[in-house]
Amino acid sequence: MATTLQDWNCTVFCVLALLLQYSWAGLDFSYHHTAKLDSFLCDVNQSYPSITHLYSIGKSVEGRNLWVVAIGETPKYHRVGIPEVKYIGNIHGNEAVSREMLLHLIDYLVTSYGNDTNITKLISSARIHILPSMNPDGFEASVVGKCGGKLGRYNKNHVDLNRNFPDAFGNNTSPRQPETEAIMSWIRRETFVLSASLHGGAILTAYPFDNNEEGINRYSECPDDDVFKALAKVYSINHSIMHKGNFCKMKFQDGVTNGAEWYIVKGSMQDYNYVWGHCYELTIELSCCKYPAAKHLPVYWKQNRAALLLLIKHVHLGLKGRVLDQKGNPISNAIVKLVGRNSIYPYETNSLGEYYRLLLPGHYTFQIEAKGFKPLNQTVEVRDSVSDYSATPHNFVLSPSR
Repeated sequence: MATTLQDWNCTVFCVLALLLQYSWAGLDFSYHHTAKLDSFLCDVNQSYPSITHLYSIGKSVEGRNLWVVAIGETPKYHRVGIPEVKYIGNIHGNEAVSREMLLHLIDYLVTSYGNDTNITKLISSARIHILPSMNPDGFEASVVGKCGGKLGRYNKNHVDLNRNFPDAFGNNTSPRQPETEAIMSWIRRETFVLSASLHGGAILTAYPFDNNEEGINRYSECPDDDVFKALAKVYSINHSIMHKGNFCKMKFQDGVTNGAEWYIVKGSMQDYNYVWGHCYELTIELSCCKYPAAKHLPVYWKQNRAALLLLIKHVHLGLKGRVLDQKGNPISNAIVKLVGRNSIYPYETNSLGEYYRLLLPGHYTFQIEAKGFKPLNQTVEVRDSVSDYSATPHNFVLSPSR
């Protein structure tokens, strides 16, 4: 593929970053401020160019890049049938453990590829995007050792980025921030299937909805509630302690909760991903203390490593395929409805005619609609195929309406 302007800009940036910082020779358990984070990501990209792609989705209020590392066998572009998954850390700048866990996840993935069979299969079967810090300005304003409080939580404009997205249950008048706009644009560009946002201040996994029509604390069930409960438990049960559900003076059965039942969040990134991006996002809380001393980071990594990896693998839960015409041509913007699950906004195929639906094993009836074609109703069996590193494949073929 031809070198893009963004590739050139990243290359120049990385040369400068590596000149200004000592070269990375393995990731230590410390907090990596902007210069060291940039140096680490650049070194990873230069050391593993065949499986990594470093790109920026935008800039913070103070002009810091929102760097993403994509990891996969074709890291620069999407391939048909290869699902996209993402992790986002540090949306609240003072919740610092998330930033470091994602740096260690990057390090573990790239150094294990080709050496560990499961990691190699994971990288071969999915494209993994990792944004270690969505709020780098807030992180730089935070103070290590502060377990609570709001210092550094917000972006430079003093806006809570996890209250800044469009909300499915009412108007969100919070002025849209550059960090938020960058995430929204990113979601529109990619076909993300599964996602998690990492936080601090508790030890649990939450799932949609974060809000409801009444705006009161009660269980707010989304159409894919069964899938979200299963995904949340995948993380909790494979976390070394989260599943016990009794930490930080809070109790949650199995260490999971519905977001709105815990407390209402209007304009959350989690709900935006699910409603508008058709990407199943979880909110994962990693630590009681938001910004603990660095000496505790190895413990958090040990607690979360297996769960972080297994959640990525569950991007292969359910069904995937394409909507095609009778000549085998892909149909973009075809509506893929699942009978009995009334999504707020309908699922549509991407420009390659692809769809991905995370579903538990069972039989499901789909309604497929596209302009110029006859509607199609079809029942499909979804197998338990996560261990195969591939969702159950199924193409829908439409006939012309005339």
